[in-house]
Amino acid sequence: MSAPHQAELFLPGEAVPKGARPLPELPLLILVGLTGVGKTSLLKHLGYPTLPDRREIVDRYVLPRYGYNPATQLDRGQRFALTRRFRQEHPGGVAEILLESWARPTWPLILDGLRGAEEVGFALEKLPKSYFIVLEARDLTRLARLLQRDDRFDRVALGEDERAQVQRLAQGVLSPGELEEALGWPVPREELIAKLKIVAEERKNYDPEGARRVLEGSPRALFLNTEALSLEEEARLIRAFVARIEGGV
Repeated sequence: MSAPHQAELFLPGEAVPKGARPLPELPLLILVGLTGVGKTSLLKHLGYPTLPDRREIVDRYVLPRYGYNPATQLDRGQRFALTRRFRQEHPGGVAEILLESWARPTWPLILDGLRGAEEVGFALEKLPKSYFIVLEARDLTRLARLLQRDDRFDRVALGEDERAQVQRLAQGVLSPGELEEALGWPVPREELIAKLKIVAEERKNYDPEGARRVLEGSPRALFLNTEALSLEEEARLIRAFVARIEGGV
């Protein structure tokens, strides 16, 4: 295992150096999955060259379109609102940005990542040399992983009344049994509410099953249950997937 090499991505409107090619012309592995599904750990384990991730693409391209400085501390809820506005104007979302972006040819090359049926469907059609690695996990598992990591990006402003609204936030996200399990975790209640709000807001913006509906049955897609597989098993399946792509299977 080695640290992933950071590859350069040249977004629409940015200067493109000699030797770069339009992203639609390059074979690309796209990670698909919501927050807490295990993308970061997998990327570190694989060590493949990696393009700037979704967060950076939004910082560099989406936020400035609406007058926001990327250095401004926006919480996840505010960012969701801006990316939702962008998707209303550009249904392909981040995938539309990729369509007009450039990179230097290298393989394997990973992008983290796309979300939801619209983005994935757009990429499936418009980025014909792209392949998709879909990472899946239950909302309860994603919530637990969010609580285990300390990322300043995982912040959502909480109103005064929200501390009494855990059950409302959990509706459509956690089953009653899962909610009881989460309430029993030895974590500060405020932290549980903040991370549950992230999971709930993300589910509101991106249907977790959307990517599967679009990609199921496609030879360009690999589905991985990150609850059932170890990092070693996930990496082995991805390397086999890459080998099949290289063999033209």
